[in-house]
Amino acid sequence: MDGIIERALERGQTSLSEYESKRIVAMAGVPVTKELLARSREEAVAFAGEIGYPVALKGCAASLTHKTESGMVRVNLKSAREVAQAYDELAAREIPVDGMLVQEMIRGSREFVLGVTRDAQFGPCVMFGLGGVFTEALRDVSFRVAPVSELDAEEMIEEIKTRALLDEFRGSPAVDREALVRAIRGLGDLALTRDEIAEVDVNPLIIEGRRPVAVDALVVLRRRDKAAG
Repeated sequence: MDGIIERALERGQTSLSEYESKRIVAMAGVPVTKELLARSREEAVAFAGEIGYPVALKGCAASLTHKTESGMVRVNLKSAREVAQAYDELAAREIPVDGMLVQEMIRGSREFVLGVTRDAQFGPCVMFGLGGVFTEALRDVSFRVAPVSELDAEEMIEEIKTRALLDEFRGSPAVDREALVRAIRGLGDLALTRDEIAEVDVNPLIIEGRRPVAVDALVVLRRRDKAAG
């Protein structure tokens, strides 16, 4: 995985930053936002112009797992001036970061969640369900033990109570289910091939038009001795 996990473990990290986490899940087949990691105000403005407005700006660090609660997120920035001002505001909070993540704004009213957990008995399991603020409240999710077949992934999608949201809904087109199946199966394969990964949390996975897009992601690591057995 491009050495991301190895370098993080060598630094003693227990999790990856959002930027690192998204690179890992993207390589596994999960569609992610267009984003670039800026290390200066000037870079942030240049990257925003490259990505295209509007953008979001987020503080990015492995230790910063609750960015919104920490006040390290600014959204819907529509100009270079707004990006520069947001960068200065986040930098002034003096929270240690690797840089500021400049990210395309994804708009959609349907939010889902993808994840990986490790069960003591069954090993790595993949989860799919309703995401966003309703994830913990409603617990509308389905699970499969990895590896996940195409049929398994399709059944997971059909098992959630809110599956109607994946069809044409209030003027929005039906979700690209093939992309969802690839993402679910890819996370299963990732969990099987990388023992160093303890958990994966992709939430929210927003549906923009037909396409699912991971707007945030977190990969939690486990120590090498635990990964080995």
